[in-house]
Amino acid sequence: MTMNVEFYYRKKIPVVILGATGLVGQKFVQLLDGHPWFVIESLVASEKSVGKTYEEATDWQMSIPIPEEIATMRVEPCKPDIDATIAFSALDSSVAWEIEEEFAKVGYAVVSNTSSHRMDPMVPLVIPEVNNRHFKLIENQGYHEHGFIVTNPNCAVIALAMALKPVYDQFGIEAVQVATMQAISGAGNQKEVKLEVDDNIIPFIEEEEEKIEKEPLKILGILTKETFTSAEFSISAQCNRVPVSEGHMENISMKLGEAATKQDIIDLWSNFKGEPQGLQLPTAPQHPIHYFHQDEFPQPKKQRDIEKGMAVSIGRLRECSNFDWKFSILSHNTIRGAAGCAILNAELLVKQGYIYW
Repeated sequence: MTMNVEFYYRKKIPVVILGATGLVGQKFVQLLDGHPWFVIESLVASEKSVGKTYEEATDWQMSIPIPEEIATMRVEPCKPDIDATIAFSALDSSVAWEIEEEFAKVGYAVVSNTSSHRMDPMVPLVIPEVNNRHFKLIENQGYHEHGFIVTNPNCAVIALAMALKPVYDQFGIEAVQVATMQAISGAGNQKEVKLEVDDNIIPFIEEEEEKIEKEPLKILGILTKETFTSAEFSISAQCNRVPVSEGHMENISMKLGEAATKQDIIDLWSNFKGEPQGLQLPTAPQHPIHYFHQDEFPQPKKQRDIEKGMAVSIGRLRECSNFDWKFSILSHNTIRGAAGCAILNAELLVKQGYIYW
């Protein structure tokens, strides 16, 4: 079922941002400002911020000023009694599980960027162009009224899964090896991390490798009426924090189930589109994947903002002496890799009739 949002509804859908003062919360604020369907009704954060204006409570780190109407809004406590339909969650994972459950139980559509519910077998872990059929899991969650929880994946996983999806569908994949070079902004508190990463690389990001090795298998899995079956191939990941402000790079090698030529793979990427593109959703990029033939691309500084940060850039596809093929990918970690993906999920949930207001 799809909904003609513009025709049937004159008012925008009210949303609340949970964890609004953090880096991803700030990105939600930036991306939702002026959104054609959604309007920020409330901002929620920890007790130390409650009662303050958003401007007072937030160490604003975006490149543009806080929107005027948002700057003066008062931060509210994290209680599910807010006049909103959608709860975008940018909560810390240490508290997200309980709070997201509380909001879903009383009827909020919780669209989460946090890791707490990602591997719950009843919670869709969705990249809109890749596996939005998994939204059907919502129908069996059993929350009160129209409440549910949907999550988007880890920031590095989103680009990885988008690159693998068309190849996996066409040729099958037997094994993947990935080494990441992840931006400072992915660590949340940029000021502390900048000091550690200055003239340095940190070859460890807590729990990141486990997420990259597990989440794509759920995303690329098959959902039927009776069962959910994860994809079956191995992923080995190594993660590094590097001195780049925005944009995650990943070097990937993959072993395919069937033989493919270089042009076969490039054509799959170049032609890859999903339901968000067909529906022309507000946040959807026209082309989810951009392939670059120049050897020196992609680069964070030059390609991270393509299609307003919602596209994945790929380059350097070549034969691999250990596996079959290797290549490099780049994505904007706080837009496509976080808030942007969640907003696109919400847009598609509206169009598919899962969100009522």
